Amino acid sequence: MTDKTLDVLAIGNAIVDVIADADDAFLAGQSLDKGSMRLIDEGEAVRLYGLMNAGREVSGGSAGNTAAGLAALGCSAAFIGQVASDELGDIYKHDIEAEGVRFLVPARGDVGATARCLILVTPDAQRTMNTFLGAAQMLEAKDVDLAAVASAKILYLEGYLWDPAQPRAAMKAAIDAARAAGTRVAFTLSDSFCISRHRDDFLALIDAGRIDILFANEAEITELAGERAFEAAVAAVAARVPLLVVTRSAKGAVAIAGDERASVPAEPIARLVDTTGAGDLFAAGFLAGQAKGKSLETSLRLGAIAAAEVIQHYGARPEADLKALAAGLL
Repeated sequence: MTDKTLDVLAIGNAIVDVIADADDAFLAGQSLDKGSMRLIDEGEAVRLYGLMNAGREVSGGSAGNTAAGLAALGCSAAFIGQVASDELGDIYKHDIEAEGVRFLVPARGDVGATARCLILVTPDAQRTMNTFLGAAQMLEAKDVDLAAVASAKILYLEGYLWDPAQPRAAMKAAIDAARAAGTRVAFTLSDSFCISRHRDDFLALIDAGRIDILFANEAEITELAGERAFEAAVAAVAARVPLLVVTRSAKGAVAIAGDERASVPAEPIARLVDTTGAGDLFAAGFLAGQAKGKSLETSLRLGAIAAAEVIQHYGARPEADLKALAAGLL
């Protein structure tokens, strides 16, 4: 087995988030489903951006956010994702490296524009995401650093990246390398729309033993299991994967590994501002615990702490000192 010098290697969409306030009337006027994520083309991205309130640009992307959270917790993290040779690509690379994450894929000039996600945040802190994938969907299998995969304790993959064919091939190559090197594979379902499009693929990965840690929220686990009741869905999926982690927003989170089950409540917060990145940062905390050999309960607590920090400000990257917030747990 290769020496594990890297805690987590994340693969995902390299996206710059543009975050702006909106009200329910604006969402209704644009026929947007509050709290959802939809894929849009470049023309729609330009149109919607022109209608939005003034926005704030923050580097994002689900797995990238998780990698940033891991680095903030003191873990060694690296990220694989494709950006273009443009202004947003430069912003993305600068931001993630400034946060202490190794960025392993060079920018390219032949992949269109760097991806961006237009995020509309309503007064109830729900975020409605409109994603133009651009260069992110051009990630190729040859861009996967197989040595980095082998050196990682955990490989973390986002379901959002499963949609385009090229990144899907890259993720499959990474899983193959991880299985050969004894690297644990963690996978997040990302969104119910991903499951509706790729449920059979995701279940095939699980049943083939290619996923060690599966992350889901309440809506996603019921969608994947085809069960309306939460506990029935959890039981059905937990029987098929070594470690299942399910977040439940204000109701906390649970983790099941065989006969072991742990749960934690949500961390108290002063004010809910923006739920963007809550699941990403929860995954960061949980994976940090797992990479450091902590128990399920401690890993869940770390996830809850990281998620609570990020929902109290705009943007999906941590702003407070996560190591201080997690003192004594890592």
